[in-house]
Amino acid sequence: MTPEIDLTDPELLRDPAARYGRVREQSPVARLVAPGFGPMWAVLRYGEAKAMLSDPRFELGADSFMRPAVPDECLAYLRTMQEMDGDEHVRLRRLVSPSFTARRAAAFRPRVESLVEALLDELPGHAENGTVDLLAHFAGPLPIDVICELVGVPAEDRASWREYGSAVAAGHGQRFADAIPAIIDRAKAAVARRRADRGDDLISDLIRVQSDDGDRLSDTELVTFVWHLVLAGQTPANLIANAVDTLLRAPAQLAALRADPALLPRAVEELTRWCGPQLLTIPRRPREDVAFAGVVIPKGEPVTAVIVAANRDPRAFADPDRLDITRVPGASGHLGYAHGAHFCLGAALARVQTEVALGTLLRRFPGLAPAVPEEGAARLPDPGTWRLASLPVTL
Repeated sequence: MTPEIDLTDPELLRDPAARYGRVREQSPVARLVAPGFGPMWAVLRYGEAKAMLSDPRFELGADSFMRPAVPDECLAYLRTMQEMDGDEHVRLRRLVSPSFTARRAAAFRPRVESLVEALLDELPGHAENGTVDLLAHFAGPLPIDVICELVGVPAEDRASWREYGSAVAAGHGQRFADAIPAIIDRAKAAVARRRADRGDDLISDLIRVQSDDGDRLSDTELVTFVWHLVLAGQTPANLIANAVDTLLRAPAQLAALRADPALLPRAVEELTRWCGPQLLTIPRRPREDVAFAGVVIPKGEPVTAVIVAANRDPRAFADPDRLDITRVPGASGHLGYAHGAHFCLGAALARVQTEVALGTLLRRFPGLAPAVPEEGAARLPDPGTWRLASLPVTL
């Protein structure tokens, strides 16, 4: 019988790695249930998760997402590459991928460093009674600052973009819905500005892009892509916060990283495996009945890969429940950025952003320490995202 996991289970919300891990060792597949939602198939083991994510029979589409209520004129811009498959997805990915290579991310690194330094310059001024919330004043605003720099948002507009980024990072509610029309309006203005006057930014690069057959991105596709960046680009906020919280409670690992900053790339990969924020992938739906991992998944029923379970699977990782920032990435790379055709387009930039954020923070504040008891900072009860409500620290 296929095990069931209740997404509202307090144990799951408190320690998803342990709860999913126990079920993973019973079965490669489970059923996720929650009040008010139909059940969803969950793939728990690493090999099976990779197989599902790269299997074209499992499709992403509009019904993989919960659409917020927005004005009708915004709807054309909400259909991002995340809900496309086949030729349509391949076309867009081909046009935008050259702007997101590891080499381009490395070239962008000095600009990320400037943004990180600026936020850290301001950090002591946010302290109250010796404590500062690192999520609110550093990890949270950094991703939208990076996106603004990437797409060429003028300095005078960036404060409002921070507000939109904060609303989108919340992931739901009226504030989230209200931010979408504002982001789309400003993305339209940014595209129009760069159509008239090219600059050194992503929108200008994408306007210049033309494939061998003459294909180009339309203005609607460019605006949609900016929205996609804002939506998907919030992941580093929770990753950086989780990573800092984890390191502050693992003194031996923190000491090793401080002693050898060259470990940062490995540390970021290990921390993404260990405490990455995305617990579940976006649900796919099979286009036909699919025999998979010992069960038959009926056509149209939602299926997700449980990233937190796959990333702790002993079949793929030696001693998987041990955090080890010296771990050498092997053939079994973590699934923190998913896998297959929908592997995260911005993974290289997210890695650079996280490396710079952690390295600079630890260098500038050698006395950084948690300001809450040993059990750790409070987390939001979110079954899809492992995220903190705040990250109070002393500098």
